[in-house]
Amino acid sequence: MNLFHLRYFATLAKLQNYTHAAQQLHITQPSLSNAIHGLEAELGVTLFARQGRHMILTAAGREFNRTVSHTLATLDSGIERLQHQAHGQTVIKLAALRTLSTRWVPSMVRHFLETRSQDVRFEFTNENGLSPKIIQGLRAKKYDICFCSKVDEEEDIAYFPIASQALVVITPVNHPLAQRKQIELSETLPFDQITFSKKSGLAPIIRQLFAECGAQPHSVYSIEEDEAVAGLVANGFGIAVVPNMPLLQTLPLQVIPLSFPTWQRIFYMATLNDHYQAPAATDFIEFVHQHHANISL
Repeated sequence: MNLFHLRYFATLAKLQNYTHAAQQLHITQPSLSNAIHGLEAELGVTLFARQGRHMILTAAGREFNRTVSHTLATLDSGIERLQHQAHGQTVIKLAALRTLSTRWVPSMVRHFLETRSQDVRFEFTNENGLSPKIIQGLRAKKYDICFCSKVDEEEDIAYFPIASQALVVITPVNHPLAQRKQIELSETLPFDQITFSKKSGLAPIIRQLFAECGAQPHSVYSIEEDEAVAGLVANGFGIAVVPNMPLLQTLPLQVIPLSFPTWQRIFYMATLNDHYQAPAATDFIEFVHQHHANISL
């Protein structure tokens, strides 16, 4: 059984589309189709059934996919282990949201390094500040460990809670709401707001909270990142509902706690299951487990 064909099968099972799978694999669509048909002939079962534009796994295909996924993960982990041992690597690749990469992650890394006698080097990225891109990079094995929001409930990722943020209302300093000590979300509805775009993981959460109030706010700008939202509010473009991040204390705006409804944003350490971690990376993961303190940012 051809190893490349198993990888072709796993990619098609994930993307459910011949065109997209062939593009990701950098092969032609006929080559992919021939490989899948060859697997089906060798196994004597039908692995996929067409459903519109999608290729859906059959019952036999789902069972085979479990076997292939486990086999490829074990193989890739063994290859990575050999490469780490051969090159004596002590580099730990991290990705983190900006709100965590300014204080929380550097502090955790510094404290970890102070406990070690051997040389360990960290590489950092924030992947444009978006959790879905960070998790995508983790799945592609660009990183060893990530710090971000939970993106999905797939079993290939292990999430460990490390910190939390409450949602607050922020206003320009001269806004009619600026002197409030606390506020209900419904009281913000009469005012123009900076909202999160659909690409942000916060967007559906905040929309749901407003739905509980019976209406959605009038959005004058739709932005992906927390910091950009805060910047527009500080310059008088509207008010916003955002996580209570440290950046807010440095900008000319008012921060008002939400009295109802309340919600907390949980941040996680994310690691890939069935993925080889160098001993130093394993030690750092354990260090975070023991010292994270689950603080409020």
